[in-house]
Amino acid sequence: MTHSLRRLAGTLAALALLAGCNGSDEDKRPAPHAIATYTPATWKDLPAVSDADLVAGFVAWRQGCEKLARNPVWAATCDAAQAVPTDPQPVRGFLQERLQVYGLRSAQDQANGLITGYYEPVYRGSLTQTAEASVPVYGIPEDMIVVDLAEVYPELKGKRLRGRLEGRVLKPYDTAEAIGREGVKAPVLAWLTDPMDLQFLQIQGSGRVQLEDGRQLRLGYADQNGHPYRPIGRWLIEQGELTQDQVSMGAIHAWAQAHPQRVPELLASNPSYVFFSARPDSNEGPRGSLNVPLTAGYSVAIDRKVIPLGSLLWLSTTRPDGSPVVRPVGAQDTGGAITGEVRADLFWGTGPEAGELAGNMKQQGQIWMLWPKGQPLPDVPKVP
Repeated sequence: MTHSLRRLAGTLAALALLAGCNGSDEDKRPAPHAIATYTPATWKDLPAVSDADLVAGFVAWRQGCEKLARNPVWAATCDAAQAVPTDPQPVRGFLQERLQVYGLRSAQDQANGLITGYYEPVYRGSLTQTAEASVPVYGIPEDMIVVDLAEVYPELKGKRLRGRLEGRVLKPYDTAEAIGREGVKAPVLAWLTDPMDLQFLQIQGSGRVQLEDGRQLRLGYADQNGHPYRPIGRWLIEQGELTQDQVSMGAIHAWAQAHPQRVPELLASNPSYVFFSARPDSNEGPRGSLNVPLTAGYSVAIDRKVIPLGSLLWLSTTRPDGSPVVRPVGAQDTGGAITGEVRADLFWGTGPEAGELAGNMKQQGQIWMLWPKGQPLPDVPKVP
C-alpha cells in the first residue's frame, strides 16, 4: 500500500464499515464468531450416507488439499488423505481415525439452518455489442482502488475498502445503479441479451456466455464494488409483488418479464456489483474462493467467519422435492449472501437443470464439521 493510501485508510476506516467493506451483508451484523457454537458429537450421531456419496464427497474435499497443505491444522491430514483409495471402507476408516465430529448450532442453540443452492449459469451473448446483446459484463475497473484495512488496523482483518480517488479523497465506488446508468472505466468481457441475466450472473458469481459460433466464454468472480449485497427478492417482498414463500429465481425472472418497465428499479435495489475475469474453458467446475474447481453436489459456499474455508463438512438436508441429501461436502466457496452459523449454499453444477434445482433450494438442514483430531478448534467461542 502506498504512503498516501495508508493515511487514507486510517481516516476512512469508519466509512469502510458503513459502506460494507468487503461488499457483503456479513459486515452488517454482529461477528458470527461471537455467537456460533461447536458441539462435540460422535460418528454415530451422523445420519447415514451412501457409499457413493461418501466417496464422492471425500474426493471433492480432497481437491482442496492442494490449498490446505501449508495450513498447520490440515497439513498432516491432507498429506495422509492423498494415499487413501477411493473405496468406501478405507475412506470411512481414514475419516474416523483422523477427524473429530462437531455439530454446528446457532446462538439460540438451534441445530437446523438454511441450506440454499447455486450453480454456473449459461447465458446467450456476444463478444461485441449488437442490437440484441447490449448488456455489458465488466472486468475490474481501471480506477477502483482496494485498501486492505488490516494493514493499518489488524482488528479489521478481512475488511477491505473499495473506492475511487477524487483528488486526494478516496470515495466509495459507484453503486450498481450508477454503473448501470453511466457505465464504468473497465474492459467489457462480453455482452448479454438481458439485464436480469447479468444480475443472476452476479448472484451466482460465475457463469458462461454462449456465443453464436458455438463457443462458450467462461467468466469467474474477480472483484466487487464494495457495497453490501441486498437480495432483489427482498425488494419484491417489500413491494408486495411476491411473498417470501414465492421467491425463487424462476419467480423473479417471471416477474421481470411481466414488468420490464420496473426492472431498473428492481436492479437498483441491490447496490452490490460484481466484476468478472475470463477463465480458461474446461470441463471442470468453476473455481470458488478456495481456488479449486467446485464439484457439483459436493462443494458448498459457507460463512468463513463460522466455518474455515477448506473444511470438511457433513451435510443433511433435502432437495426441493423432499428427497434426502446426506453427504460429506467441501467448504470451498463463500458468498455475500451466505451468512450465519448453520448456513450453506450447495453448488449444483452448470446449466438450466442445475439452475432449476438451485433456484428452488430453500431447505432446512444440519451441518457437522469434521475437524482434525488434536488440533485447536477455530477461534469461535461458545455462547455463555
